[in-house]
Order: sequence, then structure tokens, then C-alpha cells
Amino acid sequence: MSRLAEAADRADNMRTMRRLQVVPQELPLHPQDEVECRRCEVHCDKVVHPSACVERACPFLYSFVELGRTYVGCMQKVFNVEIDLALMLEAEEHGGFGAVRTNRQPLPMCRVEVESCYDGREDELGCVNPEFHELPLGEPSFRIFAQVKPSA
Repeated sequence: MSRLAEAADRADNMRTMRRLQVVPQELPLHPQDEVECRRCEVHCDKVVHPSACVERACPFLYSFVELGRTYVGCMQKVFNVEIDLALMLEAEEHGGFGAVRTNRQPLPMCRVEVESCYDGREDELGCVNPEFHELPLGEPSFRIFAQVKPSA
């Protein structure tokens, strides 16, 4: 075999070797602590309902007024957006505001769900990471013993 033929043969072998170096992604030690799962074709995210934070008078909910509008957000950054309070309350009256993608592990008092984007892509074995769907349970490490309501 000529040297050119040998070089071409080695190049094909090198491409094959590079393809074989791909290592499958391992499951994490605590998959329930993640906020998203992309280990299969079904993409799942943990979401929280900010309207539940308002209903439950969450102590980590903050508000501020800007340009005459009141906005609310999470001090713990469970969700990373600030939402117009009036629009959220109006949406709740007409079917619900909906959920927001979590930015970090939800707290025990959060109303959390797991949303799947592409359910039709699930294979016959089902979820490859079922621990991801375990939601935080239990009581918060603090207790609200008084609530101050604004006077009308």
C-alpha cells in the first residue's frame, strides 16, 4: 500500500476514534435538587406559581413601586423575574397567571410543579431520571406568627 493510501486510512481511523470518545452523561448525585433535566428528548423544568406566593403571604416576596406600578419578586431568587402585581392579580381572576421557571431549588413553601416540554418524545422505558420529579416536601424552617394587613 502506498503512503498516501495509508495516510487516508489513518485519517478515517482518527475520525472514528474521536466519535468513540463521547462519554454518556451521568446522572447527578442529587437529581431532585436540579431545576431542569435534559437527559432525554423530553425536556423537563421545575416551575413555581408566583400567585401562590402572594396568596400564602410568603415572607420572601418583596415589592417595589416604579412608574406608578407595583412589582413583586422573590428575595431568595427561586424565580428570577419581577412581575407587575396588578396584572398578575387580574390574570388570576380570569383563569390564572400561570407558572414561572425556577432559577434555583424551590423552598418547601413554594407551589412547585414539573413541566415537560415534549411528552411525545418519551420512549417506552419512561423517564430516565425519575428522581428529578421529587418535589420539596416538609415544613419551612420558620413560622409566620403575625401578619400586618394594610389599613384601607
